[in-house]
Amino acid sequence: MRILFMGTPEFSVSVLNALVDAGHEIVAVFSQPPRPAGRGKKDRPTPVHARALELGLTVLHPKSLRTDESKDLIASIDADVGVVVAYGLILPQYVLDAPIHGCLNIHASLLPRWRGAAPIHRAIMAGDKETGVCIMQMDAGLDTGPVLMERVLEIGAEETTAQLHDSLAALGSTAIVDTLVHLSELTATPQPDEGVTYAEKIDKAESRIDWSAPAAEVDRKIRGLSPFPGAWTEIDGQRVKLLASRLTDGSGQAGELLDDTLTVACGDGAVQLLRLQRAGKGAQAAHIFLRGFPLTKGQQL
Repeated sequence: MRILFMGTPEFSVSVLNALVDAGHEIVAVFSQPPRPAGRGKKDRPTPVHARALELGLTVLHPKSLRTDESKDLIASIDADVGVVVAYGLILPQYVLDAPIHGCLNIHASLLPRWRGAAPIHRAIMAGDKETGVCIMQMDAGLDTGPVLMERVLEIGAEETTAQLHDSLAALGSTAIVDTLVHLSELTATPQPDEGVTYAEKIDKAESRIDWSAPAAEVDRKIRGLSPFPGAWTEIDGQRVKLLASRLTDGSGQAGELLDDTLTVACGDGAVQLLRLQRAGKGAQAAHIFLRGFPLTKGQQL
């Protein structure tokens, strides 16, 4: 099929690769504009933009889709279907209507649960046991369109957002390829009115750990915010990111180190910290972190 592809972050790259590998013709790639990044603050193309250039594809990155120039551009693209994966701009109706079969979205949740910007983070932070991907026929609402295909995935007890992200990207890649193969046979099922939740964008203000919270909540926040923005706490006056953890036995004053292997008491229960990162340093496994930042039982976080 002739595909108009719209995506921006790393999550979208594996989908683009899968569509190319399946033999589809990518007639144009839309991505967010390059933005300053790195120490030099030079404009850096998005992961999709960079990969599309490697594949020799036409890449377009308008700042807005609501200009006459963008309308003329979309109108000039002869596509059978649009595939949209974490593009980052709301699509006006004229974009949704432009391809012959409309636009399909790969959304990383089991709709209608976790519509919105951060479905992977929110699923882990809420303690969901499973998630998945939905291939949705897009409409004018926020992730409200009917669903063509659903794939379910269990969330592991120690899984982080980074790990779940990669698993869902792979799952979404196979799901969209299968959807396009069987597009004429599939029936779009409207989403139910019950069970709607919204995955609000992650605010850095919510990333500080409150050790008085139950251990299960602390553990979910650490894993759900890993790697970005990263849950954090203060240790000896230094801000330290907490990137992996597990639930464990133990009790004590909230924030108290219960042993020499980074078991920390919470309001109810305890967590063991598995991976940490000091400012200006790389992420480290707990035993390596402790070599350069020794901590002892009884210290307070």
